[in-house]
Amino acid sequence: MTDTASTPPQGAPSPDLKIIETRVYRGPNVWSYDPAIHLVVDLGSLESFPSNTIPGFTERLLADLPRLDQHHCSRGRKGGFIERLHEGTWLGHIAEHVALQLQQEAGHDMRRGKTRQVKGVPGRYNITYAYADEAVGLAAGELAVRFVNHLVQPDPDFDFTTELERFIKQAERTAFGPSTQAIVDEAVSRDIPWIRLNKASLVQLGQGVYAKRIRATMTSETGSIAVDVASDKDLTTRLLASAGLPVPRSDSVRTVDEAVTVANKIGYPVVCKPLDGNHGRGVCLDLQDADAVRAAFPIAAEQSRRGWVIVENFVTGKDYRCLIINGRMEAIAERVPAHVVGDGVHTIAELVDITNADPRRGVGHEKILTRITLNNAARELVRGQGFELDDVPPEDVMVKLTLTGNMSTGGISIDRTLEAHPENVEIAEEAARMIGLDIAGIDFICPDITQPVRETGGAICEVNAAPGFRMHTNPTVGEPQYIAKPVVDMLFPPGAKSRIPIVAVTGTNGKTTTARMISHVLKGLGRKVGMTSTDGIVIDERLVIRSDASGPKSARMVLQNPRVDFAVFEVARGGILREGLGYERNDVAVVLNIQPDHLGLRGVDTLEQLADVKAVLVEAVPRDGFAVLNADDPLVRKMRRRCSGQVVWFSMAEAGSEVRDYIEGHCRRGGRAVVLERSELGDMIVMKHGTRSMQLVWTHLLPATFGGRATMNVQNVMAAAAAAFAAGAPLHDIRQGLRTFNTSYYLSPGRLNELEVDGRHVIVDYCHNAPAMRMLGDFVDKLGESLGASSEAGRPSRIGVIATAGDRRDDDMRELGDVAARHFDVIVVREDVRLRGRKRGESAELITEGIRAAMADGARCRSVETVLEELSAVQHALGRSNPGDLVVLCVDQHQSVLAELESVSHLAQAGSRSGDEGGDPDFVKPDEEPDDAAE
Repeated sequence: MTDTASTPPQGAPSPDLKIIETRVYRGPNVWSYDPAIHLVVDLGSLESFPSNTIPGFTERLLADLPRLDQHHCSRGRKGGFIERLHEGTWLGHIAEHVALQLQQEAGHDMRRGKTRQVKGVPGRYNITYAYADEAVGLAAGELAVRFVNHLVQPDPDFDFTTELERFIKQAERTAFGPSTQAIVDEAVSRDIPWIRLNKASLVQLGQGVYAKRIRATMTSETGSIAVDVASDKDLTTRLLASAGLPVPRSDSVRTVDEAVTVANKIGYPVVCKPLDGNHGRGVCLDLQDADAVRAAFPIAAEQSRRGWVIVENFVTGKDYRCLIINGRMEAIAERVPAHVVGDGVHTIAELVDITNADPRRGVGHEKILTRITLNNAARELVRGQGFELDDVPPEDVMVKLTLTGNMSTGGISIDRTLEAHPENVEIAEEAARMIGLDIAGIDFICPDITQPVRETGGAICEVNAAPGFRMHTNPTVGEPQYIAKPVVDMLFPPGAKSRIPIVAVTGTNGKTTTARMISHVLKGLGRKVGMTSTDGIVIDERLVIRSDASGPKSARMVLQNPRVDFAVFEVARGGILREGLGYERNDVAVVLNIQPDHLGLRGVDTLEQLADVKAVLVEAVPRDGFAVLNADDPLVRKMRRRCSGQVVWFSMAEAGSEVRDYIEGHCRRGGRAVVLERSELGDMIVMKHGTRSMQLVWTHLLPATFGGRATMNVQNVMAAAAAAFAAGAPLHDIRQGLRTFNTSYYLSPGRLNELEVDGRHVIVDYCHNAPAMRMLGDFVDKLGESLGASSEAGRPSRIGVIATAGDRRDDDMRELGDVAARHFDVIVVREDVRLRGRKRGESAELITEGIRAAMADGARCRSVETVLEELSAVQHALGRSNPGDLVVLCVDQHQSVLAELESVSHLAQAGSRSGDEGGDPDFVKPDEEPDDAAE
């Protein structure tokens, strides 16, 4: 892709830019280290029209979005993007910058973006750009495309100003409130991870066992009883009075007559307010007589959830909000009710409009100030001051529009944190302790906060749970107070952990088994492990969700679980391409191998491209983390350049080979590695760290390796040992964990499970591609030889049931059949339930083609049959076998297959007791084989 057109385009441009595909990456991905939106767009005819060939395009663009002149683009300086526009750049690139600028208009400071042409497809581009809120980011991309098309050819139904306002309002609706955002920002500054748990303000800070939750300014440490007490103003007043704290005289009532009686008893003026209201709603102040009380009572009662109203004596003075966090006063703000100041020119209504035009004011809590609303109460209050809304007040005369100083009703705040008298601070802190709130807003009414309230008069009117922060973080007058810091200090004291260790495993084959091995080792250390795999989510050895859980959503579910103190994730290619990792970083990344599987899907056509996808895990390793890499795989070896942390190699290469020489040099420089030392006694797994060599275990003594014959599991064991070592596990615990891990159905379902079924030796495995079949075939050859050596009847037959996923390439399916034909005598070809775009029988036919071609080339296989349904194929294979034979079942639904095998075993036991014989009479029995059958 070049920046300018070589020849002038012919014809007129049309608004052909359209979005073909949309993805949301929620973690590190193939395009970026951070969350990003990915759009695949098609320019259509606009491929021939860069920006400098469309008359007036750049001018119209900058007229509507002038702040685009601040974009650096590839030039690395302000105005760089404008230079690109004048020189001529393609409209997909322009849409990227517009999407970023739209988010900035909504208050999201997003700057990262990238546009690249889709290889081999003219006019189609990949656009990626950063986002803070997923919904806002997606809306920005859609609006950017519409806007660019409108600039190419004006659309009479499209008004950019209106659309921009609608977009900004949407962003404000989905954004965190000021209090929540302040806490999240503070957590991010300390490298504390966070997850938004709903569309509102419920947020998790930290991971797993270290997680804390906040909802606005309520936290995991906020007691529900304390919140209930604070919401009951009558109870609050009595508790504070019992502690000798200054409070107004008050009583709770349910009727108008009771309110008048209490007011007469207390003495006028009085206040009527709801017992359990908030945000100043329903509060009526300075009631001078019984008639005023009667008028105010229904207003207060309407805002009371339980129908109770508080009548208390009216305390005169200024309104102060004292913020107490974890028992300490952190901020004090003077709250001034909503008002306007006359200028001798404008009416009160006009002054309100001028005040509301302040860009800091918005609806509700969306901005740091709230717009003033002129309702009936405001009109009555203005009238009480001798004005009407259309009157022009004299210059410098303040006209109150509300009596309460709440920010939510349009008030302003003045910071008084450093001015408060120490005695008043002690009173506020004691009030928070009496109620029991970890974060409390104490409402003080007194003449002057700088003087002791017990001397000047005044009282605590309310204690609020979940107090708003914006009056302190964004005061209208005075210095902002960084009050999110003590909140995060309370939740995560200095030195406290917020992250659980994460080990992520990827590769073409062996991911699930390796992840299970690592989890088993860590479980032996007493860790509560959360593991994801293609079989589901396992929390502390309990399968809690049964599904393919190798994607980012499953990882986030583990990180939300409060029991988990260590995470092990199997990470598949599909999840990375679809959503990214779903978490920020992994402490240990394990890459097992890069093999030709899943090619031809989602734009991944070569092994190098597949390696780029898998390398996302390595790029997500921090500086103090580790990447465990297979030194025997050239594509995995290259990933070392992408790792910010340390590399731990594992290799099955012979001593003296080029790979081993490289590893030896790595270790001499202080690096780590796990290698295989071969001798007459067997193969020893050795861990190396610098100049130290530590013998771990003999491979033939590990149950998962079947006496060392399952070389694929030898490699998996080495990767698991390296990962556990990098994660800090002691050597003897790694050894013990690997010695006790086996491939039984209970520890490793569907992965090299060994069973005895009616005299048949049955292996159940997930093998589904040619590289895995080569490894499985090598194991079958070794296992078959050992079975033949111990058999009195001669050479046992090998029967395999094989299949692959329907979204694999035709050649990959044929290759699977070719490889299988070289290791089995009889092959039964089946298909998965999910055909993945193929017709029923199509995948099986392609595999069969590969088998027959291999048979014609002299392969071992002498019979191939097709039974499409999985359980029927299993039953057929068992029926084709005889006692002593080796039956290998490559399964999709391992639960159903294992249940079927158990059923067959029980029936066979019952049949043997009644004298029945199993086996297929058409199959040649071992004792009838000709003499040359073993050759």
